Amino acid sequence: MPIRFTVALAFALSLSACTTLHGLHCKGGEQLAIQDSLYFGTGKPNGAVTADEWADFLRTEVTPRFPQGLTVHEASGQWRGADGAIVREATHVLQLVHPDDASSDKQVAEIIASYKARFQQEAVLRVRAGTCVSF
Repeated sequence: MPIRFTVALAFALSLSACTTLHGLHCKGGEQLAIQDSLYFGTGKPNGAVTADEWADFLRTEVTPRFPQGLTVHEASGQWRGADGAIVREATHVLQLVHPDDASSDKQVAEIIASYKARFQQEAVLRVRAGTCVSF
């Protein structure tokens, strides 16, 4: 009986954490938005994504979809590939703040798909969070 209660409690707490995101209330002067952080590894089968290739990707794929603005950080990343090997590589972190709507979600998904296809990537990590913004 105690194990069932513990499992039920953990499940209920995890559900309440999800509803907190959707129940986010912004203060006066703020508006609800989504912040997507996308992690683009630069290793590819025949080398690495160059600075020029990254700049072209931003110019042709990202900026047309999110002309209102974006932020890019350079980072060092590590992840486990499908083959089980640990991969360490330079990483571009792209942050986008946008409305919580189907159009924006589609644009983010298209950016991810384009990067994976263009640079032979196994994955692009997407971290999506609700937030309050003001300008």
